[in-house]
Amino acid sequence: MQPSLVKLSKFLSFVLRHNPASIGLSLDPAGWAQVDELVMAARKAGKPLTQELLRHIVTQNDKQRFSLSTDGQKIRANQGHSLAVDLGLEPLTPPDALFHGTATRFLPSIQKEGLLPGGRLHVHLSPDEQTAIKVGQRHGKPVVLNIQAARMAACGYQFYRSANGVWLTNRVPVEFIMFP
Repeated sequence: MQPSLVKLSKFLSFVLRHNPASIGLSLDPAGWAQVDELVMAARKAGKPLTQELLRHIVTQNDKQRFSLSTDGQKIRANQGHSLAVDLGLEPLTPPDALFHGTATRFLPSIQKEGLLPGGRLHVHLSPDEQTAIKVGQRHGKPVVLNIQAARMAACGYQFYRSANGVWLTNRVPVEFIMFP
């Protein structure tokens, strides 16, 4: 994606996941914003957003971070919220293993406390190691943790899968993490 589109995508992530009020926007309880309101508010905030550009970002984003409603009138982030939203995800049985990419500098904390959502609603898990490596690279020298997801589910932990295939859970205790 072009650098200008990457900037707009990051702006949309910030607004739709964390702070819609920063541009005078509000989300409904499921995290949806009206597309026309988002475009107007973004332009007032000095962002050169149009409906066409917004649709291009949604369809071309390699991580598929956003979804448009079936009628194309609303948009939301697929996961990663720090705001309380109900994405309407149903609990699913996860595969035997999922993966979490992080930076090596975070390992001591993870070995002590497990994976916590931090300021977000959920811990994000990848369905494959390659995706987890890409995620970990964003934070420093990457390391991939193997999460014993089926074992966690058998112990009562719930898992969800967002619209873009990212697996979500509330936390991952240390005993379910296989460290390299």
